[in-house]
Amino acid sequence: MDNQTSTAIFRILAFSSCPGSYSILSLVFFIIYLTGIMGNIIIITVIFVDSNLHTPMYFFLCNLSCADILFTTITLPKLMDILLFGNNSMSAMQCYSQMYLYICVASTEDTLLSFMAYDRYVAICKPLHYAHIMNKKKYVLLIVATWITGFLNSFFMTLLASQLTLCKAGDLYNFFCDVKAVLKVSCSTITFRIIIYVETLLFGFCPFLLSIISYIKIIRIILSIKSSNGRRKAFSTCSSHLTVLAIFYGTAMCMYMRPPSEHSEDLDQGFSVLYAAVTPMLNPLIYSLRNNEVKTAFFRIDGIRKRTFII
Repeated sequence: MDNQTSTAIFRILAFSSCPGSYSILSLVFFIIYLTGIMGNIIIITVIFVDSNLHTPMYFFLCNLSCADILFTTITLPKLMDILLFGNNSMSAMQCYSQMYLYICVASTEDTLLSFMAYDRYVAICKPLHYAHIMNKKKYVLLIVATWITGFLNSFFMTLLASQLTLCKAGDLYNFFCDVKAVLKVSCSTITFRIIIYVETLLFGFCPFLLSIISYIKIIRIILSIKSSNGRRKAFSTCSSHLTVLAIFYGTAMCMYMRPPSEHSEDLDQGFSVLYAAVTPMLNPLIYSLRNNEVKTAFFRIDGIRKRTFII
């Protein structure tokens, strides 16, 4: 990090085009944040307490919930502080620290979602081989590799971003310290833009493609189900999962692979909200709270708690 960059002060100009709506926006983001945190904590608690859920699928879900809690906590509390109190200044160290954590969790979750889709493919399409393919050693290694890859990738991207020379005032038109927003106030080079495109391709398009291939094969199996009610339930689950995947991966690719333009700040912030706030809130609803096994485990734990309290 050069001297100019290390002493820079960034201003996060979140939703600067609608200053009269800051109070309403802060309330909306508080509800999104609280809903996401509570939903994901419930999922982690239920999976941890109920031994029936100690399977690869729920191990992935537990890690997804942890990533979602980190994802929203990295960005939304600071956003609410900006909207309510106007504290929009960030030092270079604060900015790049937030960037590092954001990229780390984002790239981890990108990969994790594709592994979850693959896990469902193996469970549905190769049920007799599931225990062998997804044994404990393999799925633990997958999770560890996913987080390590996220940390290393984030270190690489943040290090490169911190080396950019700033040519403009440090006004970032997003609600967090985003690498693309920092690029816009720097003496940007085509090399760094290409790096962002490659990054999005590796951690956005490729995991999304793997997820889509997994669900296409799952749907082919579903079509062979004779019961129309069974097919309807299976399609309902798959469509919900695919909706979340489309929002999560689609917004990321639209944001980071879209060609640069002079008036794209509002569009970038909209995509960022969907990617970093809305999807982490929806994940526990789509992947877990609509799952009968999770609901059964929750009611079982709640029943034990009530009986213990009465005794």
